[in-house]
Amino acid sequence: MMLPQLREEVLEANLEVVRRGLVLYTFGNASGIDRGAGLVVIKPSGLPYDRMTPADLVIVDLQGEIIEGAMRPSSDLPTHLVLYNAFPAIRAIVHTHSRAATAFAQARREIPCFGTTHADYFYGPIPVTAPMTADEIRTNYEENTGQAIVRRFHALDPLQIPAVLVSGHAPFTWGQSAIEAAHHAVILEEVADLATRTLALNPSATPIPQPLLDKHFLRKHGAAAYYGQK
Repeated sequence: MMLPQLREEVLEANLEVVRRGLVLYTFGNASGIDRGAGLVVIKPSGLPYDRMTPADLVIVDLQGEIIEGAMRPSSDLPTHLVLYNAFPAIRAIVHTHSRAATAFAQARREIPCFGTTHADYFYGPIPVTAPMTADEIRTNYEENTGQAIVRRFHALDPLQIPAVLVSGHAPFTWGQSAIEAAHHAVILEEVADLATRTLALNPSATPIPQPLLDKHFLRKHGAAAYYGQK
């Protein structure tokens, strides 16, 4: 069995988003990439999580050809491949339909950075993609979903904002490991829920000032970060 460690990590990421209540039934998927081998491990399409084992995961190359696996890969595979090809720094992707974040995607509204919980993980608002055209939806829909994300990030750093809302659809998150990508999916749902509650309490709420955003993000992720243990 190829890439056993990556299989274990991707399985754990898939199970983590289920444990955290971000996935219902077979919604969502997680994948990871071995950059040296140029191979991606991804959840099979439609397989219940409670039956999934590392051996069930599918390995494909960056063109989507199946290298190892008896099942069809996730139908969202083309989206994952576009992102892996466009963003060389990312090593894993998670897609969910978590309730609060998906509500923002359906509203076609970015998630503002209303507080330091958000700023600890995302360096600014969570962006939302432009709506896809009818032709993009009819033809190569999943690949075009990835291209819509890439276009939205043309002036953004995907490591500083490791999440996106696909307009009318749902969120994707990523990271430098499968468990980090799942962690970002959990935090994204939390900040989406907090933003929803903030707007309910104060519809005129505004984002935190830039110095506070800088302080909280950079103390964890900047060159001189001092949060946590070395």
